Amino acid sequence: MQKQSNQNSFAGQMIYAGIDIHLKSWKVTILSEHYEHRTFSQDPNPDLLASYLHRHFPEAEFKAVYEAGFSGFVNCRSLRELGIPCEVVHPADVPTTSKEKQLKSDKTDSRKLARSLRDRSLKFIHVPDQQLEADRSLVRQRHRVVKDLTRLKNRVKSLLMQFGIEIPERFGNGASRHWSKSYIQWLTDLSIKQESLKQTVNNYIQWAQILRQQLLLLNKQVKNLAQQKRYLADYQRVLSIPGVGLMTAITFLVEIGDIRRFKRIDELCSFVGLIPSMRGSGDKMVTGKLINRGRKQLKIMLIEASWEAVRKDPALMWTFNECIKRMPKNKAIIRVARKMLNRMYSILKNQNMYTIGISK
Repeated sequence: MQKQSNQNSFAGQMIYAGIDIHLKSWKVTILSEHYEHRTFSQDPNPDLLASYLHRHFPEAEFKAVYEAGFSGFVNCRSLRELGIPCEVVHPADVPTTSKEKQLKSDKTDSRKLARSLRDRSLKFIHVPDQQLEADRSLVRQRHRVVKDLTRLKNRVKSLLMQFGIEIPERFGNGASRHWSKSYIQWLTDLSIKQESLKQTVNNYIQWAQILRQQLLLLNKQVKNLAQQKRYLADYQRVLSIPGVGLMTAITFLVEIGDIRRFKRIDELCSFVGLIPSMRGSGDKMVTGKLINRGRKQLKIMLIEASWEAVRKDPALMWTFNECIKRMPKNKAIIRVARKMLNRMYSILKNQNMYTIGISK
């Protein structure tokens, strides 16, 4: 007796979904291995998409992808929980034709994502767990407050210059940057004829004091974060490298996550952004500045730490001295930063402390 087959089963077939995500709607393109099912709009709800896929393609295997953006990874996690394996891709990594650039639309973008997913031509972004993402948000908030405080100090300095008010020599060149207690008192007691200008300066002073209090609180919270079981051992390993301080160490750990996901040091350097841009044609290859992509704040902190490291680590000092024989110091320090990143990678993968040595 011949068994009756289920004509509605898509078992063994792969269905691809490219999602162009916006705040109020999603544009979704559904593809199989050999044909396009349809492109449609829906409300921004992962449950609706999962329900549609399971209803129209029972027992099929699914893959979905969308570009990184304002919504972060929340939709990716939701779709995974609903049985739809989902990935996130950097917008700049999606293969795009000239025609697609000139005739850009939500429909074009969703089709492009689905097609690239089916062709296996996408390199996905690592999706961190929610706890790591939450810890990362705290460390990044601290960096944003530092940046806001720097901007405010520069605004005050610019305002004083605008009205011809000179900063006394006794405060030195760093007064407008560090804002010592005596400098703040001088700003407060400043004799200004215009009442509006006096109020503006006082407002800036009060604003700066609020930000400084917030920064003190965030510093304490980040220090406590570094002492948590999840980070403590690796934090102490990274901190053993000369020039690396508390903020650099914890920023590195929360931005990188699991170091084992990087198979080679070149992948880690690319992730951070410590690789130069290059343009080549024929036998000619031109090396330019560092690429714009990567973790900008971490890249800056590693370079700053490298200036301190070359004074304390004989091996890094030797590397720096050799590099400056053939290039400017600002380029030589990039080489040192890359070497420091290599050492971070090594000690975390091998689970050991850093030992200061001399390069031969």
